Amino acid sequence: MDLRKIKKLIELVAESKVVELEVSSGDESIRISMGSPAGSLNSADQPTQIVSQAPAAAPASLPDTAAMEKAPMAGVFYAAPSPDAEPFVAVGQTVSAGDVLCIIESMKMMNEIVAKQSGTVSKILVGNGEAVSTGMPLFAIS
Repeated sequence: MDLRKIKKLIELVAESKVVELEVSSGDESIRISMGSPAGSLNSADQPTQIVSQAPAAAPASLPDTAAMEKAPMAGVFYAAPSPDAEPFVAVGQTVSAGDVLCIIESMKMMNEIVAKQSGTVSKILVGNGEAVSTGMPLFAIS
């Protein structure tokens, strides 16, 4: 789907006060949902969330006890607050529930993603600067 068409759909959804819109064209599909994503830095705004329709596959090589921290929205994954800063977390690091794990840039907004549980980061499943989709596993925490 053309980026201009997607932007136009987002504008139409925002203007019409429709809560959710799903459009399919051939083998392409997009769902636009209005609302505040979890972990948003600016909760006063209600940004648009674009959700990928592709199911995320869980990696096979993870321990049974590992819990997956998944992307709550589609966007670009950033491991650090700035290009020259240290990453928020590293493999082997212990985290507590509520600790910032990464940032996902979605719709020009930077959204901090926090740990839902305490544990040790056993695997980082996404590279810095990679695009992620909603529900895609980001971290394995055991």
